[in-house]
Amino acid sequence: MTDIKHYAYRVLWSSEDAEFVATVAEFPSLSWLDADQTEALKGLVNLVADVVSDLTANGDGVPEPIAERHFSGKFNVRVPESLHRELAVSAAQEGVSLNRLVSDRLARN
Repeated sequence: MTDIKHYAYRVLWSSEDAEFVATVAEFPSLSWLDADQTEALKGLVNLVADVVSDLTANGDGVPEPIAERHFSGKFNVRVPESLHRELAVSAAQEGVSLNRLVSDRLARN
């Protein structure tokens, strides 16, 4: 059974709505608005509980919390040949592997 408290919740102020908006990464279509930050989160957690309950009752898949997923540390990215060349040159000039250069640049952002 999925623990809904393990999902990646976020609460931000929405100038457009003049309220706090709570979102959850695993269910990008769900959100909850409230003037109170804590209530926005509570409202969304309750909504997620209802959605997970419905999905389970219908035999549908329930998203696994990001925090509980295993990540290998590897992913492939396609870039234009010119960028690949530029990155390879930069890596050579810095005396590091292309993987190290790209990893370091991603970590800075």
